[in-house]
Amino acid sequence: MGASGQAEPTTKRYRFAGIPAGRRTKWVVLALWVVILGALGPLAGKLGDVEENDAAAWLPAGAESTQVTKLQEQFRKDETMLAVIVYERPAGITAADQAKAQADTRQFAQLPGAEQPQGPFPSKDGKALQTFVPLKDVDLIKAVDDARDLAKRGPPGLAAHVTGQAGGGADMFKVFDSLDGFLLIAAAIVVIVLLLLIYRSPTLWIVPVLSALVALGMSQSAVYLLAKYADLTVNGQSAGILTVLVFGVATDYALLLVARYREELHRHEDRHEAMAFALHRASPALIASAATVAVGLLCLLMAEMNSTKGLGPVAAAGVICALAAMTTLLPALLVIFGRWVFWPLIPRYDAKYEKPDGFEKEHGIWSRVARVISARPRVIWAVTSVGLIALTFGLGSLNAGGLSNAGQFVSKPDSIVGEEVLARHFPAGSGSPAVVIGNASAAGPLGETIARTPGVAEVGEPVTVNGLVQLEATLRDAADSKAAARTIETLRDNVHGVADANAKVGGTTATTLDINRASDRDNMVIIPIVLLVVMLILVALLRAIVAPLLMMATVLLSFAASLGASALIFKHLFGFEGTDAGFPLLAFIFLVALGVDYNIFLMHRVREESALLGTRPGILRGLTVTGGVITSAGIVLAGTFAALATLPLVTLAEMGFVVAFGVLLDTIIVRSLLLPALSFDIGRRIWLPGRLARGESPAATMEGTGHRVLETTH
Repeated sequence: MGASGQAEPTTKRYRFAGIPAGRRTKWVVLALWVVILGALGPLAGKLGDVEENDAAAWLPAGAESTQVTKLQEQFRKDETMLAVIVYERPAGITAADQAKAQADTRQFAQLPGAEQPQGPFPSKDGKALQTFVPLKDVDLIKAVDDARDLAKRGPPGLAAHVTGQAGGGADMFKVFDSLDGFLLIAAAIVVIVLLLLIYRSPTLWIVPVLSALVALGMSQSAVYLLAKYADLTVNGQSAGILTVLVFGVATDYALLLVARYREELHRHEDRHEAMAFALHRASPALIASAATVAVGLLCLLMAEMNSTKGLGPVAAAGVICALAAMTTLLPALLVIFGRWVFWPLIPRYDAKYEKPDGFEKEHGIWSRVARVISARPRVIWAVTSVGLIALTFGLGSLNAGGLSNAGQFVSKPDSIVGEEVLARHFPAGSGSPAVVIGNASAAGPLGETIARTPGVAEVGEPVTVNGLVQLEATLRDAADSKAAARTIETLRDNVHGVADANAKVGGTTATTLDINRASDRDNMVIIPIVLLVVMLILVALLRAIVAPLLMMATVLLSFAASLGASALIFKHLFGFEGTDAGFPLLAFIFLVALGVDYNIFLMHRVREESALLGTRPGILRGLTVTGGVITSAGIVLAGTFAALATLPLVTLAEMGFVVAFGVLLDTIIVRSLLLPALSFDIGRRIWLPGRLARGESPAATMEGTGHRVLETTH
């Protein structure tokens, strides 16, 4: 007999929810996952083979700098990156220093993938030398490391550094190479520790973690196949985000399902029935949650930035795999292991579980929170709203104009030190020239136009291939400076005006300029679309309009507050120079989609309880029974994203921090206080225009009184 006093239905009554919970079908589900894991699991380890961390993997597809990057392939047999070896002696370069640099130049030709070195060239002040070494992108990290080892073996007092595109690229690739393993270990440790604290069981955590690992493996395999056969762009950033996202989201879904299963074990003697009921009730919220995040992420396909466009399907695949594993494999494993997996706090069947005493014992803290909200709803939502609005003023500190080369790293690698040395003794744009490609017939006028452009220090010799000419222009200002960006804009205007040249301008500075412009466009186009899509999903789930509007409004306020607070912390505590141009959009996608998640988990349960008890008692009941598990889920997700905040790359560190901060703010303040208080104050009108707004359940005898209704039927 169930809590309602009626005969319990069999798991067949629950259709799909009864499959992983069935006495026989649970073994079928497990066997299918074993087959899938055996067939696709090995592909997960190959994800690094399809990662693309070169410029084209990040650039806007149709930008002028991207076109130049593609045209440059005709001017070289192999893909190369320029390494700039710079030597510095503040007292002045000596003859021994000159001899050392010349000897090194001969040795640089033996580096892996090296082409003919050029140099050393002295600076005008006589305090530095620089040598240029084109390196093929075959074993770049080893080549740069070997060059650094060789160059640093100089006379005492002579400093040497390897910078340029190759030096900076090698430093960046080193981070990405170690990213996946570090993040997996960090995320796993965070999840295991938090699950041990949440479940207070030495065994229960194993099942969710095992299921999350399977979900991660499947998502990596799926992304590998998409990259290999569907031309999906995957880079180190998206692969790193995939790891923490899958671990965090999968664990969130596990927490919600396990909590509902544990609740139903008190009401059902048969654990198969308990799981079937739990999965049947929890699935709509889980599916709506995954759909919200996945569809929001897929909106990134409309981005111009290749890196942003590629992240959408990568992360969406991770969320879908997490949902699949946590709604099939996890419930099957839980019913296979039985109640003992909860040891020592094993949930026993208790017909009196729904009585006030049992309810209070199980949810005492959140029952008290519900009482506070019912007593002063208007005060609570007003105070929390004012507090969140105050945090939004920090948005004035947000500098999303892009990061300089030095600003991309938390510390200062050798390539950045080398850039600073170059800026002291050579034209600041040395090693990162602007690249102009046009018709070879217009080579003369192009060279003259480039040389006359303000901000250009010198123009290299023209190189002609296949009817095209390439000219490199060294800029007077640092390649990542605003002055250099203005020079590129002027240079483009000038060369576009050369008759019959069909010239295009690329290079490091032009690339940064195009990235910033594409990111601004992506923000304007994608954010409204995501808001519309998420709103439609909420309307479909809750069959109302007012409640989804409340949810969206509170999540947007939470997003703005999180971004404002993070901007202040980035500037005044961490000392970051700003954020990547695409940072606001990605922060919006993750914070809004994940923030809505917790509101979905709450309001779906509130709607379920409101149909039985009435809206206001249903709000209190929904908050009470979901408070602990949703808070735990938020802490776990924040903890996994916080692993990104420990990385040496500013972009990923900022993303990890803002998502962790925003999830905690949304979980603790918005979902626990602001949204319930607003909903309680408005009452049944939150379900407009649905049927719940037109009339309350007969059980709602205490509607509007602010008292708790603890008894319900299922």
